[in-house]
Amino acid sequence: MLLYKQKKSHGGGKGGGNRFLISITVLGSAGPIRFVVNEKELVAAVIETALKSYAREGRLPILGSDLNSFLLYCPIAGTEALSPWETIGSVGVRNFMLYKKPKMENDAAIVDEKQRIERKGNGSWKSWFNKSLNLKISSH
Repeated sequence: MLLYKQKKSHGGGKGGGNRFLISITVLGSAGPIRFVVNEKELVAAVIETALKSYAREGRLPILGSDLNSFLLYCPIAGTEALSPWETIGSVGVRNFMLYKKPKMENDAAIVDEKQRIERKGNGSWKSWFNKSLNLKISSH
């Protein structure tokens, strides 16, 4: 008597939908991260999975684990970042790019930093110029 294993159906299980392999390229990393997702998974869940996989593999640069500070783009679909609440299968592509959101600073801090750099730059330039003159003028 032979025993047969029944195949599990992917469509009727947890979450339903088709599963497919996606590739996420992280800016500054050596290569893409690849893993299988359900087409009905939210973009936020995909970003979280990508960050966990990236950290587990010990990749550089270190990104952190806060999924709210990252954006997922589809280079083929356009220049807008994907909404964290849309499904990953709604885009219709399998290659994505993961970017860290730019840090927002207040305007006063930016102005203070620029002024500090200008003051330091002018002083160091003048001192370099004076030193170079002193070296060229030598008494015999």
